[in-house]
Amino acid sequence: METVVPPYHFSKKMLRIAVAAMFFMAGLCFASWASRIATIQQNLNLTDAALGGVLFALPVGLMCSLPFSGWIITKIGSRNLLLTALVVYSCTLVTLGLAQTTLQLILCLLLFGFSSNAVNIAVNTQAVAAEAIYEKPIMASFHGVWSMAGFTGAGIGTFMIGNHIIPFHHFSLILIIILIVIIVSSRYLKNDRVASAGPAFVMPDNSLIKLGIIAFCSMICEGAMFDWSVIYFKKVVLAQGAWMGAGYTAFMLTMAGGRFIADWFAHRFGLKRTLQISGLLTATGLMIAVIFPQLYTALFGFLMVGAGVSSVVPMVFSAAGRSKTMSPGVALAAVSTIGFMGFLIGPPLIGFIAEAATLRASFTLIAMMGLCVTVISTKAKI
Repeated sequence: METVVPPYHFSKKMLRIAVAAMFFMAGLCFASWASRIATIQQNLNLTDAALGGVLFALPVGLMCSLPFSGWIITKIGSRNLLLTALVVYSCTLVTLGLAQTTLQLILCLLLFGFSSNAVNIAVNTQAVAAEAIYEKPIMASFHGVWSMAGFTGAGIGTFMIGNHIIPFHHFSLILIIILIVIIVSSRYLKNDRVASAGPAFVMPDNSLIKLGIIAFCSMICEGAMFDWSVIYFKKVVLAQGAWMGAGYTAFMLTMAGGRFIADWFAHRFGLKRTLQISGLLTATGLMIAVIFPQLYTALFGFLMVGAGVSSVVPMVFSAAGRSKTMSPGVALAAVSTIGFMGFLIGPPLIGFIAEAATLRASFTLIAMMGLCVTVISTKAKI
């Protein structure tokens, strides 16, 4: 029996605004937590090593959510999953501000990571639906909105810290904002729940596996930049003071900005060419920072890396959502599973190689991952 998706009764512009609002709320929620990690570490008297162990609970929760999200989205639809998971996500944010012991924080982070990934898969499925209605690439712009929310959340966090506002009160304000936006936007999201959605799991075909590997390689690079860019500028570039964070800032700026032009570029030059150039930009930028580890050359290299990784995950998710063998939600869950492994593997891999050789050697290997994006996308039928 052919699956019939309920029609959408509002304008496509309202759908795009509603989906963008959900991306912004998801980014605001995560950035709010990230901005207060140091405060919570101080409140619980955690050493750096202890904090590292505690933070590992978040990706564990995320990985546990992947098979569940792929299953539940076929049962209740991406709209219902998104609304439910985003409420849980923002409520869990508040519990992070209430945690009084390390164990409580770990348990809260497990649920935070679990609900975070459910939101991620559901909101990207909604973005695929919006893209289908627009009949042109718009996925990257949604991810750009998420990046803008990251800057906003960081700014709010800085204000809260400066005014000595405790995390619980900070996070409670964010919860109220998110709940208001959910109430206003929920009616404009696409209801894709169907009576018979087919199986919750189908073995990914070759094209989806290749998309997952492309995401895996790019997210190794992305994870490395998030966790090691400041350390690279401190230990290799020998940057002083505030300049130690300049590489990370440069990376974040071009990553956010690149997502707002990636859709136009993909529409004009095609998905394959976009991924090929993205991989080359990532590899070239990293190698410039490795070969010429001076302040301005490394900054230029990190700018290139941000531009390179900016479009890969949105483009891969967009392609996965158009799968002919799996529903969009299940396809996104399959590709995310492969891709996020790279995000988890990248940072510790750099640490192991840096310990055995040098930090520059580890960044050289990460550059090869960028090159793999180009090679695999060239051979993939996308």
